[in-house]
Amino acid sequence: MSQPKTRLPIIFILITLILDAIGIGLILPVMPDLIRDIEGVGLSDAAIWGGILATSFAVMQFLCGPLVGNLSDRYGRRPVLLISLATMALDYVVMALAGSIWLLFAARIVGGITAATQATAGAFIADISPPERKAARFGLIGATFGIGFVLGPLIGGFLGELGPRAPFWAAAALATANLIFGWFVLPETVTDRIRRPFEWRRANPLGAFREMGRLPGVRPLLALFFLYECAMFIYPAIWAYFTQYRFGWSTGTIGISLAMFGIGIAAVQGGLIRVILRVLGERGTVWYGLSYNFVAFLIIGLVDNSTAILLMTPLLALGAVVTPAILGLMSKAAHDNQQGELQGAISSTRSVAMILSPIAMTQIFAAFTREGAPMILPGAPFLLAASLMIVCALVFVARSESRAPA
Repeated sequence: MSQPKTRLPIIFILITLILDAIGIGLILPVMPDLIRDIEGVGLSDAAIWGGILATSFAVMQFLCGPLVGNLSDRYGRRPVLLISLATMALDYVVMALAGSIWLLFAARIVGGITAATQATAGAFIADISPPERKAARFGLIGATFGIGFVLGPLIGGFLGELGPRAPFWAAAALATANLIFGWFVLPETVTDRIRRPFEWRRANPLGAFREMGRLPGVRPLLALFFLYECAMFIYPAIWAYFTQYRFGWSTGTIGISLAMFGIGIAAVQGGLIRVILRVLGERGTVWYGLSYNFVAFLIIGLVDNSTAILLMTPLLALGAVVTPAILGLMSKAAHDNQQGELQGAISSTRSVAMILSPIAMTQIFAAFTREGAPMILPGAPFLLAASLMIVCALVFVARSESRAPA
């Protein structure tokens, strides 16, 4: 497919992926108010429901990613992407109109399915890209998540000032506009030459876990990766509830703080990480990141100063260097013919962390903030995250000692 013919489809794919990321960040600032509006409960109980909704979204994304990808191999990229976008737009309308928590729960389940189109979008890019341009175009895909995570909280926060349902109407309009755009510019790239029959065994999301036993050199690092991801998911899981409870932040302030964090992440991952890795190496970077995050979690959990925490928000990203370093160590520990298998295991491990962390963090927040709690400590989830940094360090030490020469 020539360059002029690929430009508009690529723009459509990138917009679709940005909307996926926006959909995650969009609801974070307004979810506490929306749940309280629907259920008439306090912030502690709203946090519990928020954890359930986040986990249901992650579960469906985990289960349906391979399924949606395999459907696109059989029926084509175009119908899968367009149907997902149409469903996404309708899902946002349902969330905007939801009058019960169960309808909101159902909408989050559907939202998790529609957000599982990332593999299909990546497959479309691979279909239309010559070998020499694949890496650069996949780099664009990576950039969309950073853009979406910055825009999502900003849109959700500012529109949330108009009411907790306003951001969902805006998201529905964006998804609908992109659907119309895609209808006219998106070609089908699956031909009879590459089409394959649908098989349930290929759509199994647990397949990567079955193969982990063949990667003994990286199993401790996968355990470390899982614990670290569980700790870091505290920000999307609890930040809106925590800052509203402790500091009384509005949805706009919450959105700004999350966007500042997203910008910091983009700066660290896009440039600073290279400097840190060059100076400290991968092992040193892991130790620096674990130490930095330990201190940051303690400060957030214990310091009761709204201005200090808001100013500190972009600096929190300076600790977001552990994941690239761990991935580098795992890639070196696996053989060349195991790299694809390793990436599958990493993806599945991250998905499980996304499922478990919101439930755990919101339950702890609720236990330490609801009326009658033995101790009022809204920062308790962050203290747990600090403790997980210590456990990560112990796992890393044990792994290093087990590899030391006798």
